[in-house]
Amino acid sequence: MKRIAAIALGGLLATPALAGGPVNVVEEPAVAPAPVMAAPSIDWTGFYAGGELGYGDVDTGGVLGDGDGPVGGILAGYRYDFGRAVVGAELSYDITGGDLDGYEVDNLARLKLMAGGEVGERGLLYATAGSAWADISAPDGDDLSDNGWFYGIGYDHMLNDQWFLGAELLRHEFNDFDDTGADVDANTLQLRAAYRF
Repeated sequence: MKRIAAIALGGLLATPALAGGPVNVVEEPAVAPAPVMAAPSIDWTGFYAGGELGYGDVDTGGVLGDGDGPVGGILAGYRYDFGRAVVGAELSYDITGGDLDGYEVDNLARLKLMAGGEVGERGLLYATAGSAWADISAPDGDDLSDNGWFYGIGYDHMLNDQWFLGAELLRHEFNDFDDTGADVDANTLQLRAAYRF
């Protein structure tokens, strides 16, 4: 009888463990996944100023001569970044060395409107168009000047928060330049560097 009582008592003491009673379980602390760092995006908004240098090719249909030469100067502008789209305006003034068989292109100024989109993390590809003004010296010492228009494309690449480098290809057209009967067409390809404020 004592033996039966001992077995019964042992069974009662073991029952909670077998019936799902409290069991000490050590849980590993949850490990949060490492945060994904987004690449910093460049904000093109703001004023900038700099310089440009390149090469120009001028065609007047033979009326004032045709030629080519270096072109370089200064630029200043403002851009606004809408996220992936960027718009802006820019002024540029160049001194040129284009000799047109006696006539010489001295100065070229532009008022640009620009619109484009971001390329990758640091690039900006844009189209530009606007008003142009050119000054040509005649062999007799007279100065000829006229207004025209231009259009083209460009690409700028941000080096850091302040500096960017770029290139621009433009087509200029002046109809009946200063009443000479010459339709002056000029293509320019220039490298640019500018500092953002």
